[in-house]
Amino acid sequence: MEEKLSEFLKSGKDWSRQRTSIPGVFVLKMPPFKSSPARLAVELNPVDDSGMLTKKRGLLVRSAKELEQYESLFQFDRLAPLLKTVDALNPSAAKREAGEVIEL
Repeated sequence: MEEKLSEFLKSGKDWSRQRTSIPGVFVLKMPPFKSSPARLAVELNPVDDSGMLTKKRGLLVRSAKELEQYESLFQFDRLAPLLKTVDALNPSAAKREAGEVIEL
């Protein structure tokens, strides 16, 4: 694994995404920025039943310490009720009726 990741860091294109054996977990090559060299990050991005991404960009995790910080945030028991309230308050996506057709 380390050899493959090292090769990906050296020869992968900037912002390219490499699949892993875990659905929804990808390795992303981040380009150099200012004085920082190119780096790898882990992207957590939900996939559908066919393995296709459901979001354009997922959650980027740049280190094990950052993962621990996110894990601690997900432990708050008030997070799920907050998100349910946000879901209820946000407008739902407009749905078209089956018979509606836009004439061009």
